[in-house]
Amino acid sequence: MTPTAPNGWRTFLTLWGTQSLSVVGSALSYFAITIYLTTTLYPAPEQRAALAFALSAVALAGALPAIFGAPVAGAWADRHDRKRVMFACDLGSALVSLALGLLVILGALPLWVLVPLVALGSFLGSFHGAAFDTSYAVLVPPERLPRANGMMQTLWTLSGLLAPGLAAFLIALPALLGQRGVHLPFLQNGTALVFLLDGLTFLVAGLVLWRLHIPTPKRTDAVPKSLMSDVGFGFRYILARRPLLWLLGTFSVANFVGAPLGVFEPLIVKFTLGPDWQARGLTFEAALALLATVGGVGGVLGGVFISSWGGLKERRVLGVLVPMILGGLALVAFAFSRNLYLSAVLMALNFFTIPVLNAHSQAIWQTQVPPEMQGRVFSVRRLIAQCTGPFATFLAGIAGGLFPPASILLVLGIAQVAFCAAQLFNPYLRRVEDRAWLEELATRRAAT
Repeated sequence: MTPTAPNGWRTFLTLWGTQSLSVVGSALSYFAITIYLTTTLYPAPEQRAALAFALSAVALAGALPAIFGAPVAGAWADRHDRKRVMFACDLGSALVSLALGLLVILGALPLWVLVPLVALGSFLGSFHGAAFDTSYAVLVPPERLPRANGMMQTLWTLSGLLAPGLAAFLIALPALLGQRGVHLPFLQNGTALVFLLDGLTFLVAGLVLWRLHIPTPKRTDAVPKSLMSDVGFGFRYILARRPLLWLLGTFSVANFVGAPLGVFEPLIVKFTLGPDWQARGLTFEAALALLATVGGVGGVLGGVFISSWGGLKERRVLGVLVPMILGGLALVAFAFSRNLYLSAVLMALNFFTIPVLNAHSQAIWQTQVPPEMQGRVFSVRRLIAQCTGPFATFLAGIAGGLFPPASILLVLGIAQVAFCAAQLFNPYLRRVEDRAWLEELATRRAAT
């Protein structure tokens, strides 16, 4: 096992804090894109099908490059200095965000321009994520890994909490200032302000990162001449250890259920919950922000919970499956709800489970895979676990224009509960933390 770096925990805390800026900035941009599509490009009720397609296209642009580029990104991270990889990706992402802001200012951001820029940002994010996810395992002592994983989950959910309300405020800021006689030059559209701030957060995160010492573990195996040989290693490693493959299959089902939320949530707020929030005197932006913010609160509470508790020390697979079942039940109840506030509480419950299950899963992988191999293995892991998400998002874009989104979500939630409950009795998953058995399975496969 590769030893952790001196002062690694302190470095991790600094890295975690500064990279939080760019994560929050990206969450702001994603929410702003949703508002931009819903209120600027496709505002009319008769444009529901076009809006569903646009939301699906943007979601796919954000997911596909990250998922299918992950194996190459992971192999690249294992071959090169991880700090330099993260720094270059921070700068590239800053340029993408600044370009989005400039195009909004110029009034030249149609869907066919927006989608490629989102895809480019996602591609850069996949390389950054591959380097980042494998870096803190060599910074943090093994006994602190569950806590670090909980903090990482808190980071993602905290961004989900802060982004909706903050983005809604920033989008409305130029209009609010205009009412007071203050006009921001070139920033009549608040969406541009969000994108520009996102670019600034990437620049700050990159500059701070450059001053940190992020070790890159030395490889104990011979480095293949071909990058694609490294990509193939990740697949071979996982396929030789069937319990890990079953764990990924379970996440594939959960991601198939969860991926369409980005498409269905705005549609449900606009068309299913519309009578309720209109009766309360709210706007669509406020209702969507409320739902996302309360959901984010649930995610943050889940992250704080797992960070404070530290998670299960054994049988961690239960920390994956039980939260998945609870999250599926929350989605079923959400599909039946016609009350905005009740829907927000149910979304919070669903988001509460995500940091808990992800932290347990990450701890399993970090203890089963040597650090010098984690870039290649983790990236393939991400590909297998998330490959169903884009397919589900594509189907959601079609189905959302044909069927009530709440009905589709009901079916998906029931499927998640049933599948994950069945996995509690899967003999392979129940022994996924038995490293000696996993290596025995790999040896048997190599001998055949």
